[in-house]
Amino acid sequence: MDKKQVIQGLEEIAVYLEIKGENPFKIAAYRKAALALEQDERTLDQIEDPKKLTGIGQGTAVVIREFKELGYAPLLEELKAEIPANLIQLLTLPGLGGKKIGRLYRELGIIDADGLLEAARSEKIRAMSGFGQKSEEKIIEALDAWKTKPSRLPIASVLPFAEQLEEELKQSNCITEFSRAGSLRRLRETVKDLDYIISTNDAAAVKEQLLNLSGIQSIIAKGDTKVSIELSLEQHVISVDFRIVEPQEFATALHHFTGSKDHNVRMRQIAKQQGEKINEYGVEKIEDGSICTFNSEEAFYQHFNLPYIPPEAREDGSEIDRYLTQDESLWATDAKSDLHMHTTWSDGANSIEEMVDAAKARNYTHIAITDHSQYLRVANGLSIERLKEQHERIRELNQQNTDFRILTGIEMDILPNGELDYPDDVLETIDFVIASIHSSFSQDQATIMKRLKAAMDNPNVNLVAHPTGRLIGKREGYNVDVEQLIEWASMTNTALELNSSPSRLDLEVKWLKLAAKKGVLLAINSDAHRKESLTYVDYGYGQARKAMLSQNDVINTWTLSKLKKWLKID
Repeated sequence: MDKKQVIQGLEEIAVYLEIKGENPFKIAAYRKAALALEQDERTLDQIEDPKKLTGIGQGTAVVIREFKELGYAPLLEELKAEIPANLIQLLTLPGLGGKKIGRLYRELGIIDADGLLEAARSEKIRAMSGFGQKSEEKIIEALDAWKTKPSRLPIASVLPFAEQLEEELKQSNCITEFSRAGSLRRLRETVKDLDYIISTNDAAAVKEQLLNLSGIQSIIAKGDTKVSIELSLEQHVISVDFRIVEPQEFATALHHFTGSKDHNVRMRQIAKQQGEKINEYGVEKIEDGSICTFNSEEAFYQHFNLPYIPPEAREDGSEIDRYLTQDESLWATDAKSDLHMHTTWSDGANSIEEMVDAAKARNYTHIAITDHSQYLRVANGLSIERLKEQHERIRELNQQNTDFRILTGIEMDILPNGELDYPDDVLETIDFVIASIHSSFSQDQATIMKRLKAAMDNPNVNLVAHPTGRLIGKREGYNVDVEQLIEWASMTNTALELNSSPSRLDLEVKWLKLAAKKGVLLAINSDAHRKESLTYVDYGYGQARKAMLSQNDVINTWTLSKLKKWLKID
């Protein structure tokens, strides 16, 4: 486990103990231990004796060592076995923390959402001290919203589930090939259901395996070529459609079921013009009824004298014309840098050195280390003194890594009053300065825009990160006039970020298109808080393909010398 996972584990223990109604001092001990780890700049491996850290006692040190050496803590596993799993899900409801959930569990015997709703409707909760009628009404309102099945789910919720499902599919020795299709393959922000194309020479065996996947809630259809099931996804249920085809039909079926509908309509029109019809399994010549199949989607497009159009770009059909004149897709392999990431110096899980090694593995030539600034105390933001210490360490590492450049950086808060978190004389010493809003989201648009303009007008600010602050399906973000923001970015030569975290994808595609049209520079960053999350940029470059961005638009594809010239640094 990395340090961030251990911190999360300690906080989980505190919540479970709170639900049980344990001694407040015992609960606080685990939260203090989590905070002590968070504030230490070393990785978990570098902390040989946790007990030496202020705030960590003998008991919590034992648990930390168990996490480190075993990958789990017996105490946490015991607590998980003792507390009903469905009860923990209620922690996602607004206004219900571990303390209140614990009282509802111990005093009313509530163990799940149904029991909580029944207790609220029968007015049992209002009689408890610390709740009242309004609390009860808010619980009912929140549960009604929580239990309503959304028509579409955020992609960040679906991706881990899809990856888990695909691990099961990989275990089959009857499947020749399989692929995502539909809106997930096109990397839409939200997903209604999952679609998969499976090629096989033994359809009956594959069908049987699909009907025995783990987590099946219900079976909708079980035909010879289509299996549809419902699988549990947290508190939701998601439909999964599997299309089973023969290997030679795979490419055409994959194109057909990837969509979009409008893209497929346009492709059928093109086929008709050359005397052909496209169906799910091949291309039919109208004249003699012969069927042509393909060994890849690239060959399918080539058959119609078209360049390969990536799945993410297949939306309204107009992309076909654009690709005929601009056959330049942007891929993560084009990137030479990632310019937004966090380390153990603030709220990241890995050291600077570990992030460098992970970046080198992705064939980057340079990165920026951009830990949080001092205002964001919850993220262990860097004081000016700690910032200088970190940047001195980065300069030492650059002397050791002559083939790789680490830019000194910071993700600096734009404060609620519009001021920046560091004075200019500090910002002038930093290679790459990111400005971000992390607070006071409820301010009116004029105030939000004033904050953003103050940052963009500052010549030391290079990038505005996650410019709208949204979390897909969870938070709308702050009230920002994005068109005006793009205009200001053009005027001040400030880059705007496409934050690649699948929970953000901020800026969204329509704004990426406008920014590129206005000549605004863009950065596609991971905002990684652990080395594994550097892969998030794959989703960002998928959005870039939707927006038809070019390498000139995206500063991460620039050479180090070109970036340094833009940054005006040595």
